[in-house]
Amino acid sequence: MGTLNQFATNHKLRLIQSILSKMEYGTIQAELHDGNRIEVEGCNSGFIGEIRVHHPKFFNRLLSDGNVGFGEMYMDGWWSTPNLENLLDIIVLNNDILVHGFPGSGLFRIRKRFVHLLNANSRKGSSRNIAYHYDLGNEFYRLWLDDTLTYSSALFKHEEETLSQAQNNKYAAICDRLELNRDDQVLEIGCGWGGFAEFAAKERGIKVTGLTISKEQQEHAKKRVFEAGLAERVSIHLRDYRDEQGTYDGIASIEMIEAVGEKYWPVYFKTLYDRLRPGGVAAIQAITISDSLFPNYRKGVDFMQKHIFPGGMLPSKNVMVKQGQSANLKPVYLHNFGGCYSKTLRLWRSQFNKRWNEISKLGFDKRFKRMWNYYLAASAAGFRANSIDVIQVGYKKL
Repeated sequence: MGTLNQFATNHKLRLIQSILSKMEYGTIQAELHDGNRIEVEGCNSGFIGEIRVHHPKFFNRLLSDGNVGFGEMYMDGWWSTPNLENLLDIIVLNNDILVHGFPGSGLFRIRKRFVHLLNANSRKGSSRNIAYHYDLGNEFYRLWLDDTLTYSSALFKHEEETLSQAQNNKYAAICDRLELNRDDQVLEIGCGWGGFAEFAAKERGIKVTGLTISKEQQEHAKKRVFEAGLAERVSIHLRDYRDEQGTYDGIASIEMIEAVGEKYWPVYFKTLYDRLRPGGVAAIQAITISDSLFPNYRKGVDFMQKHIFPGGMLPSKNVMVKQGQSANLKPVYLHNFGGCYSKTLRLWRSQFNKRWNEISKLGFDKRFKRMWNYYLAASAAGFRANSIDVIQVGYKKL
């Protein structure tokens, strides 16, 4: 029996080495649980990624659960690395080989796709999915986000800028895109903890109606605008965007469309059209996936969709343009700044780890710490490799 198990293990190892041998970029050095070492070098030099395998069933799980299982094994402590950023950079740069080369078993793919479909963003589903991520507690996010409590990409204009300065740059850019005057009315779909609403009201004199379906966010945002003396200019509502009935001079929506889900994209864009007054602009900030990767991505479920943003789906740039046009909204600008998101994520991850002792006292364990590190590092790698991007796009209602 032992010989049979050893044969199966060796066969799986040879299969994995065969897949890795097709790598194009970088070098992976692996130390196996039994002390043996393997090294695979791509055609083009680059980062060296080290992985230390701690569990004898690592290769079985990699083949059965694919790239999602790879992330889950990091959460479970089945493998570790002295430099998570470098290793994930190599994996993302070799996306076609290392991500698509380990898709997982057919049964596993069907199961995770079924669970993803159950997380569809109906009104009830949206509330559940948002609560899963954003109701971890305001104190949790306060410990590692910047002073503006902003959980979306900053816009760095200069290398020496702080994260808070870069977040305000982002808010200013969106206000500029909206082309509004003092006392004009703006709807913010997905207002978070109130950072944009406070900036727009205080710095530009705009009146903001903010929508969120997170009770934690609403409570904080309402307190925030009251303490800033902006209660007459800003109102925060616990309301699904589909239930809003007012009309506005402009609409802002910052990294909310990722939580909408593909099925509801037409509804989202129709809402933009219906809630805008003629001549008004909707300024949307969105994380997008490469147009070339989108067809395969939309058919599967990745680590982020399973563990971080249930029900989520990234659009591509082409999808963003076409969805707007289908809703009779004219795209008037598109600006991408993925490099800024990579830097934002790196700063978040650094602060998260610096404040871990305080975060752990909120009830989070080491498995959660590894999950959050994997999420932040993998996302940053995606932006560096240009497989994902962040854009600000404007749509005008003619």
